Parts: sequence; C-alpha cells; structure tokens
Amino acid sequence: MPNHISEGSLYSSVMGGPLPTSLDSASPVKEVLVLSEATTEPGFCAFYEECGRNPSVGETLIPPIVPCLDPSPARHLTGEHYRRFKQVCPMLDNGEGNTFACCSMKQLSSLELSLTLSKALLVRCPSCVDNFAHLHCINTCSPNQTLSVKVTKVMNITYLGKPKEAVVAYQSFMSTTFADAAFQSCKNVRIPATGGFAISTMCGRYGAKLCTPQRWYDFQGDSSNGLAPLDIDFQLIKEGDTAGLPEGVIPYNGRALKCNETTATGGQVCSCQDCEESCPSVPPLAPPPAPFKLFGTNGFLVIAIILLCLLVLAFILYLTVSCLVASKNGKDEEKGKKKGKNKDQNSNDVTQRIIQPSEVTCTDRNSLAAQAFMGLQFQRWGTFMASYPLMVLLVAAIIVIVFSAGLKFIKLTTDPVELWSAPNSRARQEKDFHDTHFTPFFRTNQLILTAPQRKGHIYDSLLFGKQNFSGLVSKDLIIELLELQTKIQQIEFWSEDLKRTVNLKDVCYAPLNPSNPSLTDCAVNSLPQYFQNSLDNINAKVNMTELGVTKEVDWRDHLIYCLNSPLSFKDITDLGMSCMADYGAPVFSFLAVGGYKNDEFTNSEAFILTFSLNNYIRDNPKFKVALQWEKEFLKIVQDYQKNPAANFTFAYMAERSLEDEINRTTAEDIPIFMISYAVIFVYIAVALGEYNSWKRILVDSKFLVGLGGILVVGCSVLASMGFYSWIGIPSSLVILQVVPFLVLAVGADNIFIFVLEYQRDARRSGETREEQIGRVLGQVAPSMLLCSLSESICFFLGALSTMPAVKSFALYAALAVLMDFVLQMTAFVALLSLDARRQDSNRCELLCCVSVSTQRPNKPNEGFLLPFMRKYYAPVLLHRYTRVIVMLVFIFMLCASLFLMLNVKVGLDQELAMPKGSYMLDYFKYLYKYFEVGVPVYFVTKRGFDFTKVEGMNAVCSSVGCDQFSMTQKIRYATDYPDRSYLAIPANSWVDDFIDWLNPGSKCCRLYTLGPNTGEFCPANISAILCGRKCMKAPADGVLRPNVDEFYRFLPDFLGNRPDLQCSKGGLGAYDTSVVRNERGEIIASRFMAYHTPLTNSQEFTAALLRARELAANITESMRKVPGTSPDFEVFPYTITNVFYEQYLTIVPEGLFNISLCLLPTFVVCCLLLGLDLRSGLLNLLTIIMITVDTVGVMTLWSIDYNAVALINLVTAVGISVEFVSHMTRSFALSIKTTHVERAKEATANMGSAVFAGVAMTNLPGILVLAFAKAQLIQIFFFRLNLVITLLGMAHGLIFLPVLLSYFGPGVNKAILLQAQQTKPNLEMTIKMREMYDNVTYEESPEIKQEPDSQVNSDASKPSQTIEKQERIDNF
Repeated sequence: MPNHISEGSLYSSVMGGPLPTSLDSASPVKEVLVLSEATTEPGFCAFYEECGRNPSVGETLIPPIVPCLDPSPARHLTGEHYRRFKQVCPMLDNGEGNTFACCSMKQLSSLELSLTLSKALLVRCPSCVDNFAHLHCINTCSPNQTLSVKVTKVMNITYLGKPKEAVVAYQSFMSTTFADAAFQSCKNVRIPATGGFAISTMCGRYGAKLCTPQRWYDFQGDSSNGLAPLDIDFQLIKEGDTAGLPEGVIPYNGRALKCNETTATGGQVCSCQDCEESCPSVPPLAPPPAPFKLFGTNGFLVIAIILLCLLVLAFILYLTVSCLVASKNGKDEEKGKKKGKNKDQNSNDVTQRIIQPSEVTCTDRNSLAAQAFMGLQFQRWGTFMASYPLMVLLVAAIIVIVFSAGLKFIKLTTDPVELWSAPNSRARQEKDFHDTHFTPFFRTNQLILTAPQRKGHIYDSLLFGKQNFSGLVSKDLIIELLELQTKIQQIEFWSEDLKRTVNLKDVCYAPLNPSNPSLTDCAVNSLPQYFQNSLDNINAKVNMTELGVTKEVDWRDHLIYCLNSPLSFKDITDLGMSCMADYGAPVFSFLAVGGYKNDEFTNSEAFILTFSLNNYIRDNPKFKVALQWEKEFLKIVQDYQKNPAANFTFAYMAERSLEDEINRTTAEDIPIFMISYAVIFVYIAVALGEYNSWKRILVDSKFLVGLGGILVVGCSVLASMGFYSWIGIPSSLVILQVVPFLVLAVGADNIFIFVLEYQRDARRSGETREEQIGRVLGQVAPSMLLCSLSESICFFLGALSTMPAVKSFALYAALAVLMDFVLQMTAFVALLSLDARRQDSNRCELLCCVSVSTQRPNKPNEGFLLPFMRKYYAPVLLHRYTRVIVMLVFIFMLCASLFLMLNVKVGLDQELAMPKGSYMLDYFKYLYKYFEVGVPVYFVTKRGFDFTKVEGMNAVCSSVGCDQFSMTQKIRYATDYPDRSYLAIPANSWVDDFIDWLNPGSKCCRLYTLGPNTGEFCPANISAILCGRKCMKAPADGVLRPNVDEFYRFLPDFLGNRPDLQCSKGGLGAYDTSVVRNERGEIIASRFMAYHTPLTNSQEFTAALLRARELAANITESMRKVPGTSPDFEVFPYTITNVFYEQYLTIVPEGLFNISLCLLPTFVVCCLLLGLDLRSGLLNLLTIIMITVDTVGVMTLWSIDYNAVALINLVTAVGISVEFVSHMTRSFALSIKTTHVERAKEATANMGSAVFAGVAMTNLPGILVLAFAKAQLIQIFFFRLNLVITLLGMAHGLIFLPVLLSYFGPGVNKAILLQAQQTKPNLEMTIKMREMYDNVTYEESPEIKQEPDSQVNSDASKPSQTIEKQERIDNF
C-alpha cells in the first residue's frame, strides 16, 4: 500500500521567524530621535511606564505597547506592586523591603501577556521558562537597566493627551555565558502534537537544526514577527571582551538554570524528552546479530559444502561396497555355490529360482492383495461405465449442474485485506479495533509533480541572503499547480446513493470542522497553501528596508520563511502573510515539497499535492461517493497529463487505484489465460490421437476425447466452486487462475495414462470392447487413485493455513482434484467407450456419418514416444556412467538449493501487483525517490488503564514530572536509533498537551466570570474581562496534574478547543478523534501518533512492524505495573500496512508447516496403496522434497520472492510432483524384471513416456503463453515459478527418480512371482500376469515378439546366459 501522511493530526501553532528587521522600513511620519548618549550607572532606569502603541509597527498579534523614555532611578517596590513583580519576575526578587525595579504595574501586565504565548510552548520545561522570563525581566525591569540596555531610537507621540518620548528600539547587552546557557535549556523542548522542537517556531527561517543563541534572540527582538512590541538588538559579548562596548555598559551575566535544575519557585527538572541532561543512563543497544560465519566465510555455505562432500562420499562408499559384493558373488558362483540366489551390483536379490511360499513377506502379500483388489474393483467399475455410457454421462452432467448451480451465490474476494489477512490474525484484530474506535484511516489521493527540464536560479533575498531555487520552484509553476488544485477541489457530480449533487466537502477529511465542513475546511496539503491558495498572495510584493538596504520582497521571501517555519501565523517580511493553510492547520515542508537535501527546501525537485478523504465502511453509502469522487479525480488528472500545455511531469494515485489496477490487469489478462488453455487443448487433442495411416487420420484422432478431458477438468473446477459457493466460502482471482491449471495438470496426466494404455493394449480373444476398457482401467486406475488421493488430501490439509487466500485455494483445489478423479472414473470412461465404438466402426470424428474403408491394424499402436524412450532414452539414462553423473549432479543441486533457500527474499513489493505500464508504478517510483518521511504509526491503548490518576498520567507523558521511561519517552528513545527502530518522529501526546493546556501560565484554559456562561470553559480568544479565572492554580513545584474531577471536567473542553495563536495547545483536529470515551467519560481507547522512516520494500515494512510490536510489548509490560491497571491492558502499534505485511513474520514457519502437511499424505497413501511398501514411500517422498527444495533455490536465483502467492504455487508444486513421481514409483515397484536397472528401464519407458506426454508437455505450452501476460504477478509467480516447477518436476521424475530407483528401489515382489509360478509356466500366463500388475510388457526387440515360444525355451535352457546379459547391462 502507498505511504499515507496525516497533516490534520499535526497541530501546534505559534510564531516563528528569523532575523531582526529595522524600523527604518516602517518609519512613521513623526520625528525620530536617535540617542547617542545615555546615563549608565547602577540603580538607574533607561525607560519607565507605558507610552501606548508603537506607531512604527503595523498589524500585530498582541498590542505593541512600548515604554516611555525616562532616565531615572529605579523604583522601590512595595505592596501589590512588589507582589506582582515577584509573580512575573521571581528571579529578581530581593525581598519586599529590598527590591527595586524599572517597570510599572502596567509594564508587568504587558510583560506577562507577552511571555504567556512563549510560555505556552516552553511550559514543559520549567527551567527554560524561567530563563526565558529572566532574559526579558532583565531588559524590562532590571534596577540596573542602564548598565545592560542602551536606547537607540525613540519617537515623539501623544499619549493620553500628553506628548511623550516612546522607546521603539534599544540594544541589550548580555554575556554569551548567560545567553548560551538559556538557549541550551530551551533548545530541546518539544511540541507533542508535532513531535518537533519548540525552538523551531522561535528561530525563524533557521528552524531547530540551524538555530543558535544569536538567531534565537534576534527573532525575539524582531518587531516584524507580530509578537515583539519593539525592536531589540541583542549584543552577545564574550566574557572579558570589551572591544566595541559603549562606555559604562556592562553585559548582563546572571546565572541561567540548566534544564536539569529545579527553579527558585520549586519547579521540577525538565523531562528527558525536553532535556538531554535529564535522561537516565540508557545502555546502548546491542549490535545486530552478526552474519553466521564459519572459517571466516558464510556459515551456511560452509555447511552446504560439507553436506555435499558427505553425501558424495557416502554415495561413493555405497558404489564401492556394491562392487565388492557383486565381485564376491561372482566368485562364489564360479565355485559351484549355486543356491539359486544371486546378487546384482546393488546387492539386491536377482530372482532366478523357484520361490517358496515361506519366502514371501507380509509386505509382498499385502502389496499383491491391494493391487489385486483395486484392479478387480476398478475393472468391474470400468466395464460397467463403458457399458452404459449415455446414462453415465447424463448422471454426471446432472451432478455437475447441481453443484455448479451454487455459482449464482459466488462471492469473489477482491479486497486485499480480506484476501491476505486472516480475520483472527493479530493485525486484522488490531485494524478492526482501530477502525471501530477511531474510524478507518483516511483515504489519500496524491500527486507528485516534477519539472526536470527546467533550469533553476539563485535568488538574492533581502532577508535570507542568496538562496538556490530549483527550476520547479517558480512562480508560474506554483500558479499552474494552484489551478490544477482548484480544478480538483471543484469536482461535482450527481450521486445516486445520496440523490443529490455532491462535491469534495461531502467526503473530505476536515479536522477542524468535521461536522459541517466547507470547501476551505477540507485538508488539502500543497505548496500553494502557504499562500492560502490565493493568487493575490502569490503575486503580492512590497519594498522593504533592512539594514539600510531597500529591496523588493515577494512570494519567494514568504515561501522561504514558511518552508522553514510552517507554524507561523505571520511571516517576518513586510508582506505580513500567514503560513497556515486555509483550513487552519500548518502544512509541514515534507508534505509540500520533496527531493530536497539538507533542508534546502527551495531546491526541491518535487511538489506534493494531497487530498485527504474520510474513509467509510463499505456498507456506508458515502463509501461509494468517495469512490466516485476518486474516479472523477483520476479522470481530471489523466486528462491533465495528456494536455501538451502541461509543464509538469508527474505521478499520481487515488486510494482506489491499487484495487482498480489489480482488477484491470486481471481482466486484460483473461485472453492470455484463454489462449493458454486453448494451446493445452490443441496439444491434448493432437497428442492423444493414433496416426497409423493418413487415410484413417480423422478416424484415429482423439479430438473429441481431448475436448472431453478438458470438459471434465472444467466441470470439476465448476463443481468445486459451486459447492463452496453453496456453503458460503468465498473465491478469489488466485483460485480462478491457479486451480484450473493444477487440475488440468493432474487430469491431463491421468487422461494420457489411461488413453495411451488403451491404445497400446490388444483386445483379447472373446473380450468385448467394454471389458477391454474395464481391464485397462483396472491396470491404471490404482496409479491414478494414488496420485489423486495424495493430492486431494494434501490440499485439504493445506486448508489449515491461516491465510484466507491460501486456505480457500487449498479447499477449492482439493475438491476439484477429487471431483476430477471421480469424473474421470465415470464420465471420461463413458466418453472413451463412445469414441471406441466410433473408431471400431471406422467412422470419422466430427463427421460421424462418414466412414472409411481402411481397417484399423491389429497391432497395438505404441506411438513415437514409447519406442524412443525404450530404445534410446532409458538405456542412455541408465548406463552405468550416466547414473553416477546423474546422482552427483542432483546431489549438488540439492545442496546448492539448500544454501540458496536460506537466502530467498521474503515479501511481496506492492509494485509487483501492478501491471507493466501502470501509472501506479510511476507513483511508487516517485514516492520512494521524493518523500522524506514514512507512514504514520499509531501506538494504541486499549481499555483498562486509568489516565485520570497522577501515576497514570506520569506513565504516559514526557514533560516535567513524568516517568523517565514513560510510554512517550520510550518511543522518543526509539527514534534515536532510526536504523534499528524504523521510527523517525516521536509520538505526539494528548496527555502532555492536555496538561500544558491546563497550565495557568497560558491563556488556554480559563473560566467565564461574567455573563450567562459563568463557571464554564472560556476559549483563549475571548476577552480577559469576561474570563478572569484560570481552570487550575499554578503548582508550587511546576508539576501540574489535574485530579480525577478536573480531568473529567476539562478533557472534553480540551478536545473541542480549536488551536490558534492565543492557545496553540487546543486539541481539536489533533486529538479529538484520538481519545475515545464511553458514556461515563471513561477512556476506553486512545492513540499516539509517530512516524516511520521512509520504507521502500516489503522487507523494511515487515521489519518496522516487528520492531514496533517489540516496543509496544515493552510499553505494555511497564504500564501494567501502574496501580489500578487491568492485567489484560495492552498497547499495540497500528499502521495501515500492517495487515498486508504481518503474514511475512510467520510465513516461513507456516509455509514449512503447510508443505509438510502436503508431503505427509504422499508418503502415507503411497505406502498404503502399495501394501505398506515403506521403501517406495520414502523414495517417493525424498524426490518430492528435492523438487520442492530445488524450486525454492531457483526462486532465489530468478528473483522470485517467497510470499503467500509463492506458497500457493509451492503447495501446487507438491501436487504436480506427485504426478511426476508416484506413477513412476508404482510402476517400478510392481515390475518383475530381474534387476533394478531393468525394472527402472521398464518403468521409464512405459510410465515415463505417459508422464512426459501428460504432465510436462501439457503444462509447458500453457505456461509459456503466460510469458506474454501484462501483470507482473502472473509473469513472476505463474510463468516463472510454474515453469521452474514443471522443469524441475520433469527432471526429477524422468531423470533422477529412475536412477535413484535403480540403486535404492525395493526388490521384486515375490508374491507376484510365486503367483506366476503357481499358474501355467508359459509366456502367455507371464504376459497376462504382467499386464495385470504392470502397465505394459517390456519387450527388447521385435524378434522376441514374433517367436515367443522359442525364446522361452531358449531362456529356460540357458539361465546363465541371462545372468551374463544382466552383468553386461549393469556392472554395478
């Protein structure tokens, strides 16, 4: 999923701005007197009392009241004057009888008002607040004012009818020791709502990163910032440095408190989050685990090499021992030790003697009984099905129709959350909890715009010096962006759901006016918002004088300022414009621009335009309205992209885009799948035919049989889907794409085995066509049952998976495979019977009324593949040297794949879900390149924690008096290690801001004392005359905590208070949706938002989820220790992407579990159906495991990530591997050839040819067609992975397994030989027996077939000749 950035959640406001501005730029039309000399002696004031407003200052945020020039002795303070002074400037108090000052009562009131706004930001750190007040108290009230203050400018004004000289500028001299210490105490104080630093709003363009003591003081003395009533030129003088000091001036060098010191009034030390010196000693993080190494290199590689060496040595040892045993047996035979029992090169019995009944083992008898019983039952069944084909087809069709009727209830799951996240999974439960209590995460619609071909320029700003402007950041492009933004904001359309015309305000996210928003209340984050989306503001310009230099300032100066101080209500230029967005919130720089370095925002490479919509549950009518708005949004953006006049190169997305693109590509790739199925159908139809003569080609073709086989597969899939639709289990696109392929692979293999066996069989004397079909079915059906039953049980066990997509796929596949087998045993047998009747009547296919005169030859048709594999492939493969090479190669492949398997990437990057050429691919590329922040992460608290108690608040907050290891403190500690924690910005905290909001040092929480609302909450923008009472009294130690009643009383007021300049801590917009209370006011859920670092791939998303959960678990453990906390209380992290990436935390063990469950039935069923033949079952299992391991190894080499889609294919791989392996294993186990090599040759020729034609050649053409699909998912996980599975299955089944069986396969079944000896000892009986238990006889030459009797006699008279021949075939 894409990154979602929440701007509406980040509120705090205040002033911000750089550099002092001279009053020359705003000189009044009055006489200005510049003083060159003044009295400088202790105990004297430079100014005293108020002289009204500063006429040289325009509009301000607070009244710019200035003092009167009054060189006079400091006043002795007594009574109320003294008490007021002690309250505002306690650090200058020397006792009531010994305190002097240069400020009147009015001045103290104005000073307190001026300090209030700054204190609201800094109140989290009492020592910082004290130092800040200390500085301004010294300038305004110091009894030795003339020693450190030098008036530089006064103005003649008339105040209260009297002429006065008003001080409008002065110099303040202080030592760097005091200045630096005061700055250090404040520089780390944070704003909880934003996670940023308070100093960034008090240092102008420099922000927190570049702020210094001089720049901090410069801003405080700049009257153009709307806060300072006059200009103060702060001169920071090093101790002992007197150069340039005016005569008599002594820089103030008082003691500034450190942030980890208590204040004189009892204020506590600042918290760790606001003061590094207060932080406890936190042990450094343990280094990440080092890569596993042995002997200085990759440990897993070393283990793989050792394993390779051990396996190769073991195999060589086996060959050596086998050779020695074979040699010894040869010598014993020469000495006349003819006991009728010999050993072949593998030390296996060579049965060339009479078998006694006592020699037959239980396993052999069980195997014979199982085969005889199944063969007889399937023979009877096949004969019956073939005898009544039309009735069978009718009944089968009725059953399929009944099952398929459920398709009218089918539910196709397209929601990625429903598809890949289990309803009972942790991430899903957390998402449901979050969405239930806080509403779903808002919908993001975003553009990222660039102009790469435009050249930048350097702008020489009057205030900010030379600044680099990229080609993108230009006036014409900003205006063009505004026009595009306005066009999108004006989208209107008719909604059938609401039955009216709707626009953006009906669905937009409006954090500050959620109940009745207007268009300007909608959260739209963009660069034009710094100009309040006003063209007039963008075009505004004015001449401004700074330090005697007059230049024009324009949009560039305002933009430079706002990008560095986005929280400002007024810039420092004479333009005097706000930086706040028109919807009342700040637009942080990383939400407006991207692609910048070192905070050089004007040199950005991208504009970011974001429209945030409310999210609704899918049943809500407004959900469809939001989808429709996004559709209109995409239309406008796409039309704009096609406009040749557009100057932007950009990428875009809507919240609906992911699902839209996935559905679009699925629809576009349907023809590819249809072509794939058509290719497979054509192959089956052609490959099943008998081609003895051109004259009979239309008679012997199997077009209709092939079509019938395809229909059987299709009907089995439809029946499976219909059945599950009946019972309410939803389907998915994955099922539609994978299950037919799987069933086709399984079904086609069985069809080929059955049809080819029938074609190779000769009808016996007196045997009817139906009886022949039944007999052939009796020979091959047990093998078909073995594979189908193994695969079906495998998939049913795979349904134990917790992932919905894997679970539903397994259920659908299991029933489809089972239905396919049932239909093959019924409908397909009937179809073959009908086709055999037609063929026997020499009637053409498709043209049934046309017959040919050329008769069908009596000789069975072996086709091309069987003779080729018998004469060439099997002898070459099973040559003694070839076998050794094959074993060594596959041992190497296994060891290499084991190593590669440990390096496979786990995950699925969201780009892969998009088709090639999708606009979303461009968006992801732009997102990763230009975005400077990651997705937001919420730390959510559940019910069971008491926030109203002091212990509860201290366990959460991060300001003064809070626990050093509180919840928000721990999150802040984690941000110190972003590479490990994946957290970039600390969490905001409604608890901290609520406490700060209650602080009587700010204007935020007051009560009406006059009017009808007396005693109720009074907002900060209401006159102090009406609201004369604070909500709470100032605590002596500076640690403010409301009691339970105060907490419940004022929390709703805090959450409903809109932040403004007078009170930046209001909770509306930032926290009103982050605190959920029940009807009794009890907090049942709350959340604290932090930000991840930029995450670019699934591995990083998964790691971020894991680290966030570890942190949340640690927080939960510590918060449960707070008295009164419920033992089941929990804190969990929530990010919108968690539901998609949680699966990768457990997908490796879950995949091993699922694949192991699939492997188990292949072993058990093989053993049972072969009569408890454990060796055959183990060899079968070993080969399938090797196919699976090698598949994962090749995935690493071919850049195929391991994920849920890959797991589905790996489960499919087990099923297809059964087809490649089990038929061959059974054929070998039931062969009665004399040696392992001969039996392997027979199995390879007879069954290998059918497997190659039925599985490999059926899959390959269809898979190759998928290479042309547009969807990357299909190309990677269906084309690449299925190609790998098929090729490896074919290699192991047709190359490795015959060789493995020739070495380690089970011995000849003695029960079968005994049965043969107890019947007629002639070739006819032998052939009959072989036909019953093998799939077909294995003949070495045409001559043998022509003279069977003479050959039998010859063999009977020369037993030693057979042994010599065997030795020539296989020395080992």
